[in-house]
Amino acid sequence: MSKYTGPLLTARVHQALLAARAAGAAVAECSLDLGRSGTTVGLSVSGWSWSGQQYPYPEVCKERTIYWWTGESFQAVSRFGGSGLIKLVPTDWGPPTFEIDGIKMLPTAQVSPWADAERKVGLIQPRGKRVLDCCGGLGYFAACCLAGGAQRVISFEKNPDVIWLRGLNAWSPEHGEPEDPGQVLTLSNADVSKEIAAIPSQSVDAILHDPPRFGIAGELYSQVFYDQLARVIRPQGRLFHYTGTPNKLTSGRNVPQEVATRLQRAGFATELNGDGVVGIRQAR
Repeated sequence: MSKYTGPLLTARVHQALLAARAAGAAVAECSLDLGRSGTTVGLSVSGWSWSGQQYPYPEVCKERTIYWWTGESFQAVSRFGGSGLIKLVPTDWGPPTFEIDGIKMLPTAQVSPWADAERKVGLIQPRGKRVLDCCGGLGYFAACCLAGGAQRVISFEKNPDVIWLRGLNAWSPEHGEPEDPGQVLTLSNADVSKEIAAIPSQSVDAILHDPPRFGIAGELYSQVFYDQLARVIRPQGRLFHYTGTPNKLTSGRNVPQEVATRLQRAGFATELNGDGVVGIRQAR
């Protein structure tokens, strides 16, 4: 995968550049990679310079929007796809979340999506393990697995527009193609509910499963799929399954408990943990 390495602008950064220009400054300190690092840009009346290139001040820089340089102009990191409008959204924490038709896909209100991923990945203890990452999203689970010393991460993401977001997001990890055995992290643009049948039995040591909500992807909460998860993981292998915390009074369902019950039928010992379920594959 070829990652975008140009500047990423947010309204906060844009306003800081304008304020520095108004104050008569020749340079400004800011971040052009969503808080991963800091840098210095040169300022002029008509634009700013960075890494040997000139950029204009964009005419529009909206809140809750991230902009990338196309080579001609700054454009929002968003597009219409098969699932609706998908966009990368800045957070106060640095690592962005993303939305599909206005629905936020990662928690940001009380915790950084990166810190949230670190905690959940810690539950499967990735060091030295082959990890199946069922629904890759922006790749934060995979990145934390790599940081945690995973031997291999095999990731799937069904939505090509999400993979496009990953290519522009400074916080998303680089990945290799599935056919390249030398890559620690591989990503398939494929539906894991269909592809899992081809994964050899007992070939992974741990599983991370962060599916869309039940109403969108019920097949990823099915007994058939959980039986496949139990087949591909080794005995005593650990799983974390994100469920969210839907309101039982309004939804009429206890999704975490339903998930735990199905995982138990598949052969996992389970416990509820935060907004998900931890499972340990029992001996066959």
